Amino acid sequence: MSVQKRNFIIMWFSNFLVAGTMTMIMPFLSLYIKTMGDFSDAYVQKWSGLVFGATFVSAFIMSPIWGRIADKYGYKPILIINGFGIATSVFLMGFVHSVEAFFVLRLFMGVVTGFIPTSLAFISSQTPKKIAGKTMGTLQMGSVSGTLFGPVFGGFLADTFGFQYTFVITSCAVSAAALLVIFGIHEVKKAKAKGAHEYTRKTIISGIFHHRLILNVLMITSLIQIGLFSIQPLLSLYVSHLTNSNEVALLAGITFSATGVGNLLFARTWGKLGDSIGYEKILSTLLVLAFIFIVPQALVTDLWQLIVLRFLFGIAAGGLIPITTALIRREAPIEVQGELMGYNTSFRFLGNIIGPMFGGFISGFIGISSVFFVTGALFLIAFLVIYFARKKPLQDFEEVLLEEELHEKVSS
Repeated sequence: MSVQKRNFIIMWFSNFLVAGTMTMIMPFLSLYIKTMGDFSDAYVQKWSGLVFGATFVSAFIMSPIWGRIADKYGYKPILIINGFGIATSVFLMGFVHSVEAFFVLRLFMGVVTGFIPTSLAFISSQTPKKIAGKTMGTLQMGSVSGTLFGPVFGGFLADTFGFQYTFVITSCAVSAAALLVIFGIHEVKKAKAKGAHEYTRKTIISGIFHHRLILNVLMITSLIQIGLFSIQPLLSLYVSHLTNSNEVALLAGITFSATGVGNLLFARTWGKLGDSIGYEKILSTLLVLAFIFIVPQALVTDLWQLIVLRFLFGIAAGGLIPITTALIRREAPIEVQGELMGYNTSFRFLGNIIGPMFGGFISGFIGISSVFFVTGALFLIAFLVIYFARKKPLQDFEEVLLEEELHEKVSS
């Protein structure tokens, strides 16, 4: 087995463990907060939102920083630091006695939540551009699988062993992922191209703003995540309106998982198609399909209709992250790839932060069903962004960086 193939297999399983861990505590987040004191429902709901979002806020800030460090010192050390960092923060969560301490630990967890984006950059750096889409799609299947099974397994552990032991077991799972990296990963350092040199962070940021395609891909990444996350906090409530069953939580879980199943089944296929006929074409197609499948969800009258549409929406959504990642891989010079992947991840986390608030705001004013219409409009806007970007002349990102570097020297 080649080094690259072994690295890929190990990162797939490691991503499965880490992604599962990140979602394990979601089913009992508010219940765990309730054990810390005699709080009102409003207090618990407020802090549940803050504790949930805290990780995304710090991760949004840190992702490009981890990417830049990885470009300079290698991906393996960052994967190890982040793996054990997540494990430590999760372990300590099992022993906190105040909501404020829990919030701080969730913030710290965001600081070290660079494992999955770093793994994407690591595998991407070892992957030929011509198969980047298929490889990124296959790698995403690991994290999606973890996200699907994480909440179910976390709920089972909490019911069986209690909250504290669930955090301890979860911490051990992430530590296992970090150990897999230590003993299984062999990082093959890429030789820098002739004339390659380090770019300052200012140069890279300026280059992003002057490179139409990369800037548009980052904007689309945020729009996609806002679209994906806007309905998630409201899904259980929407399901309750469509059924008289007493098992609303279970049915909401099935409805939520339907999207993940569609995502899981087709992520690799979309990536492979992107490799063969062009990432921009596939991205445009997927955004239109996402629009087509999400808007009718506002009009359903039975739960089975919603589940079918969520599955179809998942099929379309499954290719969005691998394709945008492959586009970054194609455009980014190898010496700044980690940092660019970090910015791409930051824009994803920005969407994760905005999405739930956006959905809650819209539903509060014009109803839950309206969220599907507005979210559909976001996918349509993203389609128009990539459509007009394709009409513009092509730019070489490395040339843009050199121009920005020269401009900075002249200005100073």
